[in-house]
Amino acid sequence: LFLAESSSKFLSNSVVKMVLLTNEEFLSKLTLLAQSARKDSSFTVTIKRYDGHDRPKPREGKPPLPTPAEYSCLIRARSGAKKLSTVVKRDEVAKFMESYSKVLKSSMDGLKKVKKVKNKAKAAQG
Repeated sequence: LFLAESSSKFLSNSVVKMVLLTNEEFLSKLTLLAQSARKDSSFTVTIKRYDGHDRPKPREGKPPLPTPAEYSCLIRARSGAKKLSTVVKRDEVAKFMESYSKVLKSSMDGLKKVKKVKNKAKAAQG
């Protein structure tokens, strides 16, 4: 019994699986993440193509993973130790991006406009 408990703890600690939120949950938690990051830190968002494979590519000599019929978007957000992720289906990308842009616009009100130097002589002086 002790061996079974310790081995299950070992397996649960060594295998980390990505937890995906629904699109609505992701947007609501992204809003909270952006508000908390506004005070004392920053947050990053990454978007990439997702083929549904959560395992590494097979070694040489093994059959390759099948290509999906339809690709999706994997969207991740991170601030400190807090991580969020969701997968957006191809049909829902336009709707999601509209909501996503509203969240970003509402959370980026503290940005300052960069002052551009109009004269090259002034820019050279400093």
